[in-house]
Amino acid sequence: MSRKYEIAAYYFPNYHEDPRNREWHGPGWNEWELVRNAKPRFTGHMQPKVPLWGYEDEADPEVMEKKIDAAADHGLSAFIFDWYWHKEGPFLERCLEEGYLRAKNNGRLKFAIMWANHDWLEIHPATRYQPYPARRKGPVSKEIFEKATQHMIDHYFCHPSYWKIDGKLYFSIYELMSLVAGLGGLSETKEALEGLRERVRNAGLGELHLNAVVWGIETLPTENTLTEPKEILKYLGIDSATSYVWVHHIPFTHFPDTSYSELREICKKEHERLHREYDMPYYPNVTMGWDSTPRTVQTDVFEELGYPYYPVYTGNTPDEFKKALLDMKTYLDTVPQGCKMGTINAWNEWTEGSYLEPDTVHGMAYLKAIKEVFGEE
Repeated sequence: MSRKYEIAAYYFPNYHEDPRNREWHGPGWNEWELVRNAKPRFTGHMQPKVPLWGYEDEADPEVMEKKIDAAADHGLSAFIFDWYWHKEGPFLERCLEEGYLRAKNNGRLKFAIMWANHDWLEIHPATRYQPYPARRKGPVSKEIFEKATQHMIDHYFCHPSYWKIDGKLYFSIYELMSLVAGLGGLSETKEALEGLRERVRNAGLGELHLNAVVWGIETLPTENTLTEPKEILKYLGIDSATSYVWVHHIPFTHFPDTSYSELREICKKEHERLHREYDMPYYPNVTMGWDSTPRTVQTDVFEELGYPYYPVYTGNTPDEFKKALLDMKTYLDTVPQGCKMGTINAWNEWTEGSYLEPDTVHGMAYLKAIKEVFGEE
C-alpha cells in the first residue's frame, strides 16, 4: 500500500545486553541503568523519566512486537536503526537481529539502517573531564566496509520488510566524513559506494537510495562537519540528505534549559535553508525533545561543558511536538521533491530525552500526535 507520507523514527539499540557492554560495564548493563539513576539537575528539571512499559529487553521478539504495533498503529512507516560496525565487528546488533527480525509482526512496520559510524566514546556516564576516551573508532578500512555492507545485503536489504524510498533501498550514513577518512579519501569513497550499488544490483535487489545525515553543529567531540557539503555529496553520488536531531543544526539559546517552542520556530527556517543548500531532496527532521543529563555523572556539578553537559529542552509537550509535526507536513506539502518523507528523533533515545515510547507522565500522547498529523485516513 502506498502512503502519502513516509515518516520514520530513529531507533537507538542500547537497551539490551551486549557482550561489549558487559566487558566495559559489567554483566547485564545497558542504558536503562542511566535512565533509572537520572536525577534533577536544576529547579524544575523533570528526571528521572520512567518508561510506562518498564525497563524491557528490546532483543526479545515479544517486546519488539509491542513496539512495532504501537509504531504502526500511530502512523509511522519505519524504524531507522542506528547500526554499528567498527573494525572489531558488529555492536548492539541483537536488538535488530534477535528482536525486530524475529518479531512475528515485522511485516507491519518497515525497517532501514543508518550506519552510526562515529567513535563510541566513554560517556556512560560522562565525567566533567574531556576529551572522553574512544572505546571504538568510527573510520573503517575498505576491507571492513565491504564486510559490513555485505552483511547488510545478505541479512537486511533482502528482507521483505526493508524500507524503500521511490522503490529503492534506503541506506543512511551518519558521519560521511568519517567514512571518507577511513577509506582514504573522496575518490576511494566514491569507488566504494559505487561498488556497493553494484553488489546490491548483482544480488537481484534493485537500486540503493544513499542518504547522508548532515549537520552544522558538532555533538560528539569527534564528529566531523562536512566541508563544502554540496559538492562532496554530489561527487559521492548521494541521493538525499536528512538530519538526525535538531541540536546538530540549532544552537541552544539558554543554559540550563532552552524553550522547545522557540527552537521549533527556528527549525522551520532551518528546513528551508537546508533545502536550498543541497542539489538533492532534503528530508526534514522533528526532534521530540532533548535532555542528555542521564549520560552525565549525577554527582558532578552540572555546568555548560559541551556534550553531554548540554542544556535541556523544556516545554516540549505533546501539543508543541504536534505543532512541529505540522510544520514538517507543511514543508513536505510545499517543497516539490518526490517522496514526502521525514524523520523523527527518536523512538527511544531515553538518555538524550528524545523518545516516542510512552512514559508514566504522557503515556501515548506523542504517538497520538503523529497519528493525528500523518495517520492514513
